[in-house]
Amino acid sequence: MNLTEIQDLIKFVAKQKVTEVEIEKKDFKIIIKSEKEEVHIAHVSAPAPLQMAIPTAPISTATPAAPANEAVEESNYITIKSPMIGTFYRSSSPETDSFVNVGDIIKEGDVLCIIEAMKLFNEIEAEVSGKIVKVLVDDSSPIEFDQPLFLIEP
Repeated sequence: MNLTEIQDLIKFVAKQKVTEVEIEKKDFKIIIKSEKEEVHIAHVSAPAPLQMAIPTAPISTATPAAPANEAVEESNYITIKSPMIGTFYRSSSPETDSFVNVGDIIKEGDVLCIIEAMKLFNEIEAEVSGKIVKVLVDDSSPIEFDQPLFLIEP
């Protein structure tokens, strides 16, 4: 197999959403494993409960560590959630300032953070205007789909 054939095989495996393919011939052996699917499979069990109670699922995961009165206060805020699985970054590089900090006033379309997924860096923009009240994720942390990232006071 040449490099182009291997790349085509990788693309085909990704489209088919197969987690592992192994091909062995007399002169070579190739194994292709998809980490993306493995991560997603670990999260497949979560959507069923989320469909039943989308607004309460993220709050319930955040409230055990928070006092009860803080949970009541957080209900007045808008929660910005992750649209994908990946790694959360507050700035575009370690040498630059964070896109937003607690207390910053933001408007719709402002970049809040970057999420890296499969070597692609995706800018996450604000869907609402308001004030950043709390950053719920540490920089360079792995995050899951629909995980709360920021609390915004409208």
